Amino acid sequence: MRQTITHLHVRAISPCATTGLLRMGASNFACSLGRSGRKHLKREGDGASPVGAWRLRRVFYRADRLPPPRTGLPVQPLRPDDGWCETVGDRNYNRLVKMPYAASHEAMTREDHLYDIVVELSHDERPRVQGHGSAVFFHLRQPDGGPTAGCIAVSLRDMCIILSRCGPDTRIVI
Repeated sequence: MRQTITHLHVRAISPCATTGLLRMGASNFACSLGRSGRKHLKREGDGASPVGAWRLRRVFYRADRLPPPRTGLPVQPLRPDDGWCETVGDRNYNRLVKMPYAASHEAMTREDHLYDIVVELSHDERPRVQGHGSAVFFHLRQPDGGPTAGCIAVSLRDMCIILSRCGPDTRIVI
């Protein structure tokens, strides 16, 4: 494996831009940002990508669609009953849950390919603050390059290149 990158820098094209560039060393990759651009004070459902430096915690992938990505990060296959809680006030807010789950949640095994590889970020992790945004991930980009719901997204090809250089100390800086 090549040398691990410690920082991935995301730069929006303008303050409210939904597209940008993710810089890894000397390489740049096109990326999508939240439909509301970037915000310093992220709130649940606002559609913004949170400004800050976030650790890449673990990589989930669809084993029925792809082999495990090569990376220095922890990797685990998604299961059909994996979900992510997005209900403010729930004890599992912004955490992986098993479906069916009584509170509102997002299914991690999506019909589209956006979560074929999805990286959990440390946003709103410690301390976890109810309402400061859940399910902020680094995942695959829509084919048309459209905005995300508050995540950062790149193409499958670019994700594989980027993850191959990531390790436990890597942070994504938005």
